[in-house]
Amino acid sequence: MTVAWSRLPPLSALRAFHAVAEGGGYSQAARALNVTHAAVAQQVRTLEGLMGVALVMRHGRGMALTAEGADLARALSEGFGAIQTGVEALKAAGAARPVRITLTPSFASQWLMPRLKEFWKLHPDIALSLHPDARVLDLRRDGMDIGLRYGNGDWPGVEARFLAPARMAVACAPDLLSGRNTLTVEEMQRMDWLLTQDWPEQENYLKSLGLDPQRLSRTEFPGEELSLAAARQGLGPIVESLALMEEDISTGRLVLLHDSRTQLPAYFVVTPPGPQRSAARAFLKWLFAAA
Repeated sequence: MTVAWSRLPPLSALRAFHAVAEGGGYSQAARALNVTHAAVAQQVRTLEGLMGVALVMRHGRGMALTAEGADLARALSEGFGAIQTGVEALKAAGAARPVRITLTPSFASQWLMPRLKEFWKLHPDIALSLHPDARVLDLRRDGMDIGLRYGNGDWPGVEARFLAPARMAVACAPDLLSGRNTLTVEEMQRMDWLLTQDWPEQENYLKSLGLDPQRLSRTEFPGEELSLAAARQGLGPIVESLALMEEDISTGRLVLLHDSRTQLPAYFVVTPPGPQRSAARAFLKWLFAAA
């Protein structure tokens, strides 16, 4: 059924009359709607004028509905009841749906997964659905609540908030250093490197260290998680975001050789414009605290 909105009275007037009919008086309706007694009475008078009939009449010290008012009250109860049922069902479905998060595979495995246990301690009832993907997904089209992205924070059509620095760094397994914690440029130039394919920022960073990327002996991997795994085995030095190597460095699996200390690019949280579901808001609050 198509609703002819131009033929309906203002919803505010219908809402006020329904509250009067349901509560049995203007004062009860005013409390239910959190407005004044006079405001409710004015809305009902407006509705009576538009309908051309009396809907409410005095009855002793109180009020009662006319026959026409009783008919309208029944129709509004059915209509508003159906609206309430639909809204509550939608809210319940939204609360039960997992929070869908798109993020890079390396950020998922190296940064987020080691921390998720703490989130579930606080929110055991909130389900998460992680979607590791190197591509930048359209949040609305792909049904994502949240995106965790690497870049400068200037993506169109989303709200972006800084999460964590992504300072690039060089690290390697301690076995390659023979007890040292630094290497000269010449020594690094002679090593077998573990690098990620198609990452221009990596090449520029190597140049900033005085290295010639084109002359490096290198094994290239399609993803950062693979190059990190090889670096932990002592197969060569790696260029990676410092945020993704924090645990490796703190536990001694890798030794930090150089840190770029630049602010951008970085990791950002992106969300579609507009309000978030309560479960998504809880995850975002925890995420920023964890960072």
